[in-house]
Amino acid sequence: MLQPQLVPLGNTGLFVSRLGLGLAALGRPGYITLHHGQDLGGHYQPGELATRAHDVLSAAYEHGIRYIDAARSYGRSEEFLASWLATHELSRGPIVVGSKWGYTYTAGWHVHADHPEVKDHSVAALRRQLGETLDRLGEHLSLYQIHSVTAESTVLSDAAVLDLLLETRAARGIHIGLSVSGDRQGEVIRRALDVERHGERVFEVVEATWNLVERGADAALAAARAAGMGVLVKEALSNGRLADPSGDPRLAGRLRPLYDAARRVGTSPDALSIAAALARPWADTVLSGAMTAQQLESNVAALAIPWDPALEEMLVPLTMPSAEYWRLRQTFAWN
Repeated sequence: MLQPQLVPLGNTGLFVSRLGLGLAALGRPGYITLHHGQDLGGHYQPGELATRAHDVLSAAYEHGIRYIDAARSYGRSEEFLASWLATHELSRGPIVVGSKWGYTYTAGWHVHADHPEVKDHSVAALRRQLGETLDRLGEHLSLYQIHSVTAESTVLSDAAVLDLLLETRAARGIHIGLSVSGDRQGEVIRRALDVERHGERVFEVVEATWNLVERGADAALAAARAAGMGVLVKEALSNGRLADPSGDPRLAGRLRPLYDAARRVGTSPDALSIAAALARPWADTVLSGAMTAQQLESNVAALAIPWDPALEEMLVPLTMPSAEYWRLRQTFAWN
């Protein structure tokens, strides 16, 4: 078993591994990760997915991963995680568990659905989903986040929501955060930095999309980290598209420098992409979205890649405008 590389998650008092595991692709039969269905190999039944999730979670633990990221909308991810934690008799502390509220999974365990998840940032949704998460994860839950806040959302000014989040922190010692999404992530992060209730800052952690193609939140994430917030990076592989040179023809030409750099370093494109995210001075934990133990092992290789200015310079041409990236992401099909 690899010894975990633990770092403080901002000023929360939590200690997390540099690499975490996100369960978005492991808790349901359909998702936007490239080749999701192919990786599942047609094994979509809940029991089969539970076994797969347990296998990947066990591999993650063996590789020193000590932060696990779930959400109410990730199908049965919380249920699978809870059963794995119980099987391994892991208590709160040895592993940090985060989950999110604000989206409801509505695909009915089908791969393709017109509306696989529905957004609802109301206080009623928070109350319902918090109860559901606590029923499943109980005392294991250390971090609870609003799921995918965009610039158009009004949830950061909803007094009822904010008060309930603060009550939860006070009563249960659960830290409060938000994940952000869309081409104005930086705006949302800066807004969250100023959110206070009763003289108390509400948000302690932010989870944002950052990858070699979409770097739009860079400055805001640096500001968040400087202000004491913990920073989690999601979608470092653009839902698998930075790992596969033939995966998305719309990105193929832009990604050529990534594959040239990976060959130069003697590593895989996925490991190099994750290493780039880990090299950001504001990043605490970068999430792997691995669906197999083999993918996870490849991702973990990022921890051993030394970063240097020459690599940084080679990879700058991959970047595209945030608005262009998010228009492209909206076309990622569930499979």
